Amino acid sequence: MPHAHFGVEKPRHCGIAVARVLRVCVCAATLAGCYSVREPVTPADFDYRLRHNIAITEGPRTVELFIGTSRGGLNGEQRADVLAFANNWRREATGGIIIDLPSGTRNAVAAANATHEVRAILSAAGVPPTAVGVRPYRPADPGKLATLKLHYPTLVAQAGPCGLWPDDLGPTVNREHNENAEYWNLGCATQRNLAAMVENKADLVQPRGEVPPYTGRRTTVLDKYHRGEPSQTTSPDKDQGKISDLGK
Repeated sequence: MPHAHFGVEKPRHCGIAVARVLRVCVCAATLAGCYSVREPVTPADFDYRLRHNIAITEGPRTVELFIGTSRGGLNGEQRADVLAFANNWRREATGGIIIDLPSGTRNAVAAANATHEVRAILSAAGVPPTAVGVRPYRPADPGKLATLKLHYPTLVAQAGPCGLWPDDLGPTVNREHNENAEYWNLGCATQRNLAAMVENKADLVQPRGEVPPYTGRRTTVLDKYHRGEPSQTTSPDKDQGKISDLGK
């Protein structure tokens, strides 16, 4: 009677099982290499106003006056600049006026004399003397003409910086290309221009309070409407300058 050798088949089955495990491991490693973490989609990916938000901060508004060594006063244009500076301070300033007076320069004496005239113009324009301060400064380059600087803090709107390209605009495997998302720099220049053009920076945050309407013109229009008369404004010179009566 022949004897069965069962111990010969066991190593062969073990080798097949090990081979299968190795194939599974190789497939898993291959798939893991192709897998990439998917970044979550945010509203900023599709809204340039969120990517390039306009931030309102406090910054300086500065006017520089060039004072010659032997002049000691302001010329006509500089007086107009100081007057306009004072009017702007009354409308938009969030603090007092600081005058930076050059010290240790060739025009230090002339600039000090011009400071008295500057303070006189500011006071005449309605700026309280207590809101004006003077502080000396030494310029970094003594070879250049030091200026008399006037500045006050005010609201400043800023957006950006622009010109950033974190992703390629061409065909790529990135989500921005496959999902047709807006590229990062889109809308940045528009936001910066809007922030620079708005005069009252608070208008970017909230509307202004309403003022009483002008009732003079409205009363006139309603009176004409009640009498059945045309309510539009008539111009006695509307036909002046015509060169033809065609169509009458």
